[in-house]
Amino acid sequence: MSVANETGLQLDKQAMGDTLREECGVFGIFGHPDAAALTALGLHALQHRGQEAAGIVTYDGKRFHSERRLGLVGDTFSKRHVIERLPGHSAVGHVRYSTTGETILRNVQPLFAELDGGGFAVAHNGNLTNAHTLRRQLVRDGAIMQSTSDTEVILHLLARSKRARFVERFVDAIREIEGAYSFVGLTNKKLVGARDPLGIRPLVLGELDGAPILTSETCALDIIGAKFVRDVENGELIVVGENGLESHKPFPPMTPRPCIFEYIYFARPDSVVSGKSVYQVRRNLGTELAREAPAVADVVVPVPDSGVPAAIGFAQASNIPYELGIIRNHYVGRTFIEPTQQIRELGVRMKHSANRAAVSGKRIVLIDDSLVRGTTSVKIVRMMREAGAKEVHFRIASPPITHPDFYGIDTPDRDKLLAATHDLEGMRKYIGADSLAFLSIDGLYRAMGAGKRNPEKPQYTDHCFTGDYPTPLTDKNGEIAPRQLSLLAEAS
Repeated sequence: MSVANETGLQLDKQAMGDTLREECGVFGIFGHPDAAALTALGLHALQHRGQEAAGIVTYDGKRFHSERRLGLVGDTFSKRHVIERLPGHSAVGHVRYSTTGETILRNVQPLFAELDGGGFAVAHNGNLTNAHTLRRQLVRDGAIMQSTSDTEVILHLLARSKRARFVERFVDAIREIEGAYSFVGLTNKKLVGARDPLGIRPLVLGELDGAPILTSETCALDIIGAKFVRDVENGELIVVGENGLESHKPFPPMTPRPCIFEYIYFARPDSVVSGKSVYQVRRNLGTELAREAPAVADVVVPVPDSGVPAAIGFAQASNIPYELGIIRNHYVGRTFIEPTQQIRELGVRMKHSANRAAVSGKRIVLIDDSLVRGTTSVKIVRMMREAGAKEVHFRIASPPITHPDFYGIDTPDRDKLLAATHDLEGMRKYIGADSLAFLSIDGLYRAMGAGKRNPEKPQYTDHCFTGDYPTPLTDKNGEIAPRQLSLLAEAS
């Protein structure tokens, strides 16, 4: 196993803004001579799901090989000598944004362990809501943990199962966990994938040159020219081996409730999630928003990049010209200067700058996908006024976020969510806009093509807006879970 040194990637958490942070992305392929290179390309397409670290594990028929690094996929896996250190016809990979565990190399996935019967590498997207309860029990029973990631719990549960077959042991393990997850794992004989019983986190099945692929989004298939086969069903376990593909259903049937934030923010616009174009859904959000909360304005301006499709829909529905009134700098990465207080306050200008010619003297409607703390919105509104905007109206293409997430999305505690502590007028005054409006929960569901939200049987996981958590929150209710690592902190 070749592993990089545990050197630091120091993220400037103060300058990263108050947007929601993606969870993670997974990719696995079985039986292809270019497994490592294809996995690296797939992870590159999934980079939006996690920018802290990336890793790939391959199997060459005799031994496993691993490369796990802090940083972006292109920083490591674009180098030929790194791919050459990953021989084999099967691979699993992971891009990481940590919601549990520190940003250090021992937490970078895929995690690997030698189990009875051979090695196993696993990559995980999501968050286990009883991981800390299980971890405490495992440590009391003598388990030695090598990371602070919730994913490691799966390895220990696998190791302790008394079942003879690996598939049965894996089923034993996932039956003990709660929360949201999509797993992709690799043994010396099989590629496995599993999706939580409600299908909260996404997972799709693809194929390239006869080699099966499991990955988080269809955009990872597109980048390598692979064919989309189908979504992995909620509660389904996929096992790929030399004899083909097996599907197992170890849980009682449940109505799926995929995470609605995949459509609002997380998934790439060119992905298709559960048969729906993410881009089209986001345009629909803007269309519904224009119907519910129209504004008298001269131009519609998106907060890039996530607000762009909704702004297009809003502009077309309201017959108001669409303008790029804010220009995003796509080359803002790790801070290259000392993050003093003054520099932190300028952080939003490093990422966004006003297009004065498009907004000066005009009444503008800003469109964003969501509002979390509101601190970045304050600076965006101020920037527009300083650029000469006559009026600044803010429209949010999702309902107010009033509850924290425990399924892999990085949200702050409830008392730091603006919509949980202020009414609409209070929020408007805080961000300094002339008017403020959010899309309603029913408008959100209409944009999804689902009609109104059914409060008895919600079609999606939407707890950030409603407080309706679809699974037990064992760690939270037991008050033993540490806070999720947050990169949302920002200087006021």
